[in-house]
Amino acid sequence: MADWWSYTLADFALYSPATYRRMLELYNVAIWPAQPFALALGGLVPLLAARPGGAGRIATVLLALAWLWTGWVFHLGHYAAINWAANGFAAAFLLQGALLLALGAAGGVLAAAHTPTARSRAGLGLFLFALLAYPFVGLPGGGGWREAEILGLFPDPTALATLGLLLMARRAPLPLLAVPLAWCALAGATLWELDPARAWLLPAAAIAVLGLRPWRDAAHRP
Repeated sequence: MADWWSYTLADFALYSPATYRRMLELYNVAIWPAQPFALALGGLVPLLAARPGGAGRIATVLLALAWLWTGWVFHLGHYAAINWAANGFAAAFLLQGALLLALGAAGGVLAAAHTPTARSRAGLGLFLFALLAYPFVGLPGGGGWREAEILGLFPDPTALATLGLLLMARRAPLPLLAVPLAWCALAGATLWELDPARAWLLPAAAIAVLGLRPWRDAAHRP
C-alpha cells in the first residue's frame, strides 16, 4: 500500500497497445469496403448542411447513422471483446444517434449558417480535419490503412466531426453536445497510454468548442 502513488494509467489498462492496434486492424478488415463509402458520405455532410431547404435534414440523418453504426458495429461488435465498458459506450452512441434522428424527424436540422462566421469556419475546419486528416494522424503502428480511423466507422473522428457540424449549424441543441464532449474527454484519457501522440487532440477540440459556445444564441436565430 505504501507504493500506491507509483501507479499510472497503464496499470489500470484493460488491454495493451498491441491488443488495441490488433482490434483496429481486425475491425477494418471485417467491414471492408465500408471505408470508401464512409469517406464519400462524410464529404457530403458539410455540403448538404450548407444547402438551403431539406438538405440539412439529410445531413442530420447521415450523422445519426454514423453514431448508430459506431455504437452497434464498433463498440458492441468489436471493442467489447477487449473492453467491458464498451457496452456502456455503445448505449451512449446509440442514444446520440437516436437524438439526431428525432431532431430530423421533428423538422430540426443541423443546417449551416447562411452567412459564414469565424465560428462556422472553425467548425468546417474541425469537420474536415476529422474526415481527411484524423485517420492518418499518428497511426499507432505499422498496419497502414488497417489502423486508420474513418469518420462514421470509428468513435473518435465521429465525435470530432459532430462537434464541427454543431459549430457550423444555425441551431446547436445543447443535448447534442453532451456525448461528443464526454467522449473526447474519455478518449483522451484512454489514448494517454495507448497512443500519446494523439491523446491531446480530442480534449483540445472539446475545450475549443466549449470556448466558442455553439449554443450561445441558438434560440435567437431565425
